[in-house]
Amino acid sequence: MAESVNKRQSNAGKAPAVTPKSPPPGPGAAANNMVSVETALSAAVGVRVRLHTTLVMYPHLEGVILFIDPTLNALAFVTRPPKPTHHILALSSLKDFELLPNNAFPFPPLLPPGPPPLLDTQALMARANASLAKAKEKAAKKNPNVSKEAQDIFDALGRQLPTRWDGKDIIVMDQVVVRGPGYRPDDCKAGKGVAEGTLTRVKKVLENERRRLAQRDAGTGAKGPKPVIPAIPAIPAFSGGPRKGG
Repeated sequence: MAESVNKRQSNAGKAPAVTPKSPPPGPGAAANNMVSVETALSAAVGVRVRLHTTLVMYPHLEGVILFIDPTLNALAFVTRPPKPTHHILALSSLKDFELLPNNAFPFPPLLPPGPPPLLDTQALMARANASLAKAKEKAAKKNPNVSKEAQDIFDALGRQLPTRWDGKDIIVMDQVVVRGPGYRPDDCKAGKGVAEGTLTRVKKVLENERRRLAQRDAGTGAKGPKPVIPAIPAIPAFSGGPRKGG
């Protein structure tokens, strides 16, 4: 009885075993200043550590714990030299870990010293407005109130000249109107003060694009009914005897 009391008193000043609850520590854990996962993991965030895991591909990892998620029972870990690699590890996959001195291996800080950089909200708003304007411009080029042929003509003209919709009419370079629903060279009307050469150019481009679209449609094989193959007349059976009167 006295002997067991003396043993408990002698062990009272010693640190508890530095191992997690599930797997036993790896070899040499007692000699490597191991820390308890339960009590020291939260204090190890942002600190250089060496992890010993049950993972076959990554039995040992050296780097920095970025954060711990107690809800998912996982931690985010990054290794820097020779190449930064991020890992999401389940806490149950940890055998143990040890804190490393600052000069254990070259590991530059994750963030520069000092306060974190401020976000340039003006630049972010400018990018958002530019993206929104681009989306609106793209949507404005699609007219749900015209036929597919009219939209194809608009898209074809827009690849060469600035175009926009005005109802069912196409405005080219803000100088020439292509009237719908015909959209033919004769439907082109120039505004006041527009040079005759501008109108001629738009007509020429429109004529070429209509011809190209017609050739494209003809090449799809979707025009006209399918050809009808005439039926082959049946051949009368031969009786084998001589024909009368022959």
